[in-house]
Amino acid sequence: MLEIGPSLMCADLGNLERDVRELDAAGVDFYHIDVMDGSFVPNFTLGPDFVHKVRAITDKPLDLHMMVERPERYIDMFALAGASGIAIHAESTRNLQGTLTAIHKAGLKVGVAISPATPLDVLDYVYDVTDYVILMTVNPGFAGQRFIEPMYGKISDLADRIRNRGMNIPIEVDGNIGRQTIPECVRRGATRFIGGTSAIFREGRSLAENVRATRELFQEAVGPQEV
Repeated sequence: MLEIGPSLMCADLGNLERDVRELDAAGVDFYHIDVMDGSFVPNFTLGPDFVHKVRAITDKPLDLHMMVERPERYIDMFALAGASGIAIHAESTRNLQGTLTAIHKAGLKVGVAISPATPLDVLDYVYDVTDYVILMTVNPGFAGQRFIEPMYGKISDLADRIRNRGMNIPIEVDGNIGRQTIPECVRRGATRFIGGTSAIFREGRSLAENVRATRELFQEAVGPQEV
């Protein structure tokens, strides 16, 4: 199944409840929340109060992408705020396996985020404690960047590695995911798609229309029977 997760960093934060309710009605699968600390990446974004607010509006899963140094410090804080899953970058912690295990013990889904220049080898000894992988197709930190073309091959490589291990770990792609990139990402093996300014929050149409257009791109890539 192919899933859509709107990136709430791109929502109209002054009308957050309106946007989330429209997206709920449009049938999105989960919400993606970027947490940045100004240190791991040169930007600051959303925190636990924001997560708590979104949790009060929707019962959809909340997928947190933690772009912070030493994310193990914040697991319980975001679990209490209402997160459903937390994905961390391998470079952000000195103990990747231990931090992933701590996320699991907090009752959350466990993700590993892979930046464009990060080799997939960092996953070799943590597949067993990983529920999903976020493969970044732009460098983390800011919306509106250009898709990095070699990431198509990286998606294929990751899909092969997961399949060869006999595992079923979803690949989530994040960064300039839209009309020009979704079909090829689907063909390469991605199954979860973060919708930002290139898709769900693209100007000129309603959020519901953008969700519908994204589903149509899925159908073009694999056929309606698999969407």
